[in-house]
Amino acid sequence: MNRSTIDLWVGIFVAIGFGAILFLALKVGNLLTLDRSPGYRIEASFENIGGLKLRAAVKAAGVVVGRVERVRLDPKTYDAVVTMRMDSEYQFSKDTIAAINTSGLLGEVYIGLDAGGDPEMLKDGDRITKTQSAVVIEKLISQFLFEKASEGSSKDQGAAQPAPAARAPEGAKAKATEGAKK
Repeated sequence: MNRSTIDLWVGIFVAIGFGAILFLALKVGNLLTLDRSPGYRIEASFENIGGLKLRAAVKAAGVVVGRVERVRLDPKTYDAVVTMRMDSEYQFSKDTIAAINTSGLLGEVYIGLDAGGDPEMLKDGDRITKTQSAVVIEKLISQFLFEKASEGSSKDQGAAQPAPAARAPEGAKAKATEGAKK
């Protein structure tokens, strides 16, 4: 092989490498969506969405049934309103419960849907009324530590103060002072 052929193959190999890195970066960031299947949009309000990001998965029974399309703050209630694009092949009842979950301890944040039993199904533009906000680990830890600290300080205060002395009846006090005089 001559020098120009080797240079050509090295260039092709480097271009394929850059393409693979770009593909993986887009895939990890949920920026690569090849499915443009028709779907419908639904909304849900949450008090706290934790680390929920755009294009996060919407799952039912572990199966991805949609993606988070938009997140905004409601100026009246100060709740986070999440718009989800659902695949049209999956239909959910009006009493479906939406919860923000985490895969593992430090895993991805996603919306989990638990279907209800209502015969009427959600349509484009409907809102899920039953929601469960994200569990914020830092908040739980601080509440636990604060509770333990308040328990410890109340025990310390009880030990530092002497127990109140029992009052002797008036008659016993008089007899004790008479005995001391004799």
